Amino acid sequence: MSRPILMAELARDPDPGALAAIPRAAGAVEVRNVFDRDRFGDRLLVFACEERGPARRSSLIEAAKHCDLVTLELADCDARVLREIPTSKRLVALRRAPGTLEELTQELERMRHVPARFYRIEIDAKRSGDELAPLQLLRACDRDDLIAYAANDVGLWTRVLAAWLGAPLIAGDVARYALDFGLPNVREVRTIFGIVGSPILQSLSPRFHNAGFASLGNPSLYLPFHVDDFQPFWEQLVESRALESLGFAVGAFCVVSPHKETALAAASAKTAMVARARSTNFFVKDGEGWTAATTDPDGVLHTLHARGIDPAGYGRIAVIGCGGSGRAVAAALQQVGADVTLVNRGFDRGSFAVRLLRLPFLPLAGFAPNAYSMIINATPVGREGVETPFDVDRLRPDAVVIDFAYNDGQTPLVRSTRGRGQTTIDGRDVLMAQAKSQFKLMTGEEMPHELARSIVDSETAY
Repeated sequence: MSRPILMAELARDPDPGALAAIPRAAGAVEVRNVFDRDRFGDRLLVFACEERGPARRSSLIEAAKHCDLVTLELADCDARVLREIPTSKRLVALRRAPGTLEELTQELERMRHVPARFYRIEIDAKRSGDELAPLQLLRACDRDDLIAYAANDVGLWTRVLAAWLGAPLIAGDVARYALDFGLPNVREVRTIFGIVGSPILQSLSPRFHNAGFASLGNPSLYLPFHVDDFQPFWEQLVESRALESLGFAVGAFCVVSPHKETALAAASAKTAMVARARSTNFFVKDGEGWTAATTDPDGVLHTLHARGIDPAGYGRIAVIGCGGSGRAVAAALQQVGADVTLVNRGFDRGSFAVRLLRLPFLPLAGFAPNAYSMIINATPVGREGVETPFDVDRLRPDAVVIDFAYNDGQTPLVRSTRGRGQTTIDGRDVLMAQAKSQFKLMTGEEMPHELARSIVDSETAY
């Protein structure tokens, strides 16, 4: 299988720090103005012109004297441009609205009237299903000069998978491609797994699982699917067998916010915990159907067990957040004999959780942290910004704090409680416990603990 070139993208006038920060994995750099060739070493230098009007063609011709590739639109390709820019330096590109495989095939035929080194078709994807045709085109054409993918967050997974379908050049976040997917190395892949949610691109799950697959020689790939509406995703990509039509089996999906409740309608079976909490975060392929499961409780129970803490004998436990994760965790703690109280900012979701779980409830406004031996933040509060979900100054000195939220570094809750000397479990540790459980469900094998720990201990996500 061929090894694609990863291409970093530079702003028109980058500062020296931006030049120095180009990832080592980048074999190409896309620039908006002509640079001194020597500043990029042996990397492929690709020029993308932002100008319009009469000066554009002159800029393209001048760039060809200094760059390895010049990105051309069909409208650029008059006799003068084609005479001055050799075939070996042409990248003929098209960005367009979503279309069918037949429409993209016709577009490619028009583009191929201009001889070029590479051809690129980029789809402006807005929703699930928009992004499929470029990958279908790659598979159908099986060409070593064709780059095809979908743009925007919806299309990130297509830019990754394009490498496995033969695209010779992959543009975008090179650091993410290298850390999360192992690119530009292209392992054998037979099965696709993934995480489905919105927002999703900050998730560390692809890094955990793809590193685990690679370390065990498992021919699988874990992709991030940015999905605002679950039903079209399920219908267009999963039930339609569109992913299988690209040549890959489909194994399981981690389902995260905001789909933990709505996704249940797509499941043909549910585990007892999912049925009780009315929340799923993991869909497992079961023959022709899908079983909705949850690993949210593992993030708490396994991390507590690793620290020798038995929640059944630890006193009162407050679970802040009555969404899908909070309900599943509260139900699991109740099942092992813990004394659990639900806490939520809004009353409607809190009352729904009470009806399901028959647990005591407090509105967040009336929550007194010093009345609890353990507090679990099952909300996204703290993932961005400086807010904490409750007043940490009112914590008991011996209270254990667990934060589901995580970001680059430490959340405000983790930072402030560790500063007080509290026993605090970070959202990355919660995620690691869940990832290890999901990895076992997906592969039947254990994710190497040292590998998972090294990812958690990384200071920044990207």
